[in-house]
Amino acid sequence: MSDDLFGAPDAAPPRKSSRHSAASDAVDATAAPLAERMRPATLDDVAGQTHLLGPGKPLRLAFESGKPHSMILWGPPGVGKTTLARLMAKGFDADFIAVSAVFSGVKEIRDAVARAQAARQLGRRTILFVDEVHRFNKAQQDAFLPYVEQGLLTFIGATTENPSFEVNAALLSRASVYVLEALDASAMAGLFERARLCACPDLAFDDDARERMIGFADGDARRLMNLIEQMQIAAATAKTNPVTAAFVDQALSKDLRRFDKGGEAFYDQISALHKSVRGSDPDAALYWFCRMLDGGADPLYLGRRIVRMASEDIGLADPRALELALNACAAYERLGSPEGELALAEAVVFMACAAKSNSVYVAYGAARRFVKESGSLPVPLHLRNAPTKLMKELGYGHAYRYAHDEPEAYAAGERYFPDGVPPQGWYRPTPRGMEAKIAEKLAHLRQLDARAKRSAALKTDDESDGAPQS
Repeated sequence: MSDDLFGAPDAAPPRKSSRHSAASDAVDATAAPLAERMRPATLDDVAGQTHLLGPGKPLRLAFESGKPHSMILWGPPGVGKTTLARLMAKGFDADFIAVSAVFSGVKEIRDAVARAQAARQLGRRTILFVDEVHRFNKAQQDAFLPYVEQGLLTFIGATTENPSFEVNAALLSRASVYVLEALDASAMAGLFERARLCACPDLAFDDDARERMIGFADGDARRLMNLIEQMQIAAATAKTNPVTAAFVDQALSKDLRRFDKGGEAFYDQISALHKSVRGSDPDAALYWFCRMLDGGADPLYLGRRIVRMASEDIGLADPRALELALNACAAYERLGSPEGELALAEAVVFMACAAKSNSVYVAYGAARRFVKESGSLPVPLHLRNAPTKLMKELGYGHAYRYAHDEPEAYAAGERYFPDGVPPQGWYRPTPRGMEAKIAEKLAHLRQLDARAKRSAALKTDDESDGAPQS
């Protein structure tokens, strides 16, 4: 969702001054959306972001310096990215050009450059604000990079996505990154009261109704403004005053949580779920599982992640984990929502409570790296299959020891790696869960190997002693 409440930039030439009254921004201020009417006019009016705007904090110092610099404002929707860019243009008495990466391309960037060149001739700075800059491809980002380097444009980008992944390294290296946060409950409460007095001073909200609406807004100031406007219309239609929590639930859609199924919030939450399982906290794991379901995540995607947890973090410490995870996915596929979600929740709780081991995960990664680095080593002759007479004559399968015919069904001392490759010891079972028994079993087999190796060495010495002297 765009963070720009002002729409697309106009095509007018640069103004002689960016100072203007609120009336010049709208023909009828009362007809403008509440979010527009509530837009802060000064830094002190901005809700939240005290870690950036408080005394001595980075953005406050940037404003006070009088010297604009390129920056990227990274944060969720509705936290003031566009507002801060506009306040910066006002504070630095610079022309403000806004483009949206959703609707703009190289042509719009060229037009912005032309306007900036005209402004420079009048002795004015230009701030180019690119909303949702992560949606620009590399070529589009490269298009304005030279003008940022020349100082023609001061670039301010707004993004809801991690700029480390979405913004070109060249542009990222020339801009400071400021992380904006969702507004906390205190900031939202203050904003709610200010917005209520602005939009509907005669309409009262009981405490539960106010808390419910703040919860629905989920730290997004613009969403809170929109909800207040919706409630104003709903209350007037129903002739309800004061507004109660029950009326809020009745009038507003319940599906209002902020959740981007392909963005930063999505991956942050799945990371929190995985780490809660790994940390053996079933309650926290259930919380993040329910948060993602509440936000609209595909339950089967969560099922696939639970299967991954079973293999990566539990492994052979409790092999039942993988079976339970797969069964939970199958149960969801058969039952659907909401019944099938309980099976997934059961799997999540089991994973969190199960004994943990990443030994298979570590061993697998080590083996993959070894194979990549060592190349295509030939299979030893004794391990090769010999279905034809020619293959047998060539030595395929010669001296292979069939483990089932050996004591304990184990061919002690036999080698299964390619020739010249020593034993690796990649898999190191933990002393937890079933892996403790696996560790005991492997230790016993290594003792049998050592005993066989000693016997082979003694046999070699005896044959050497009995050999005729030359």
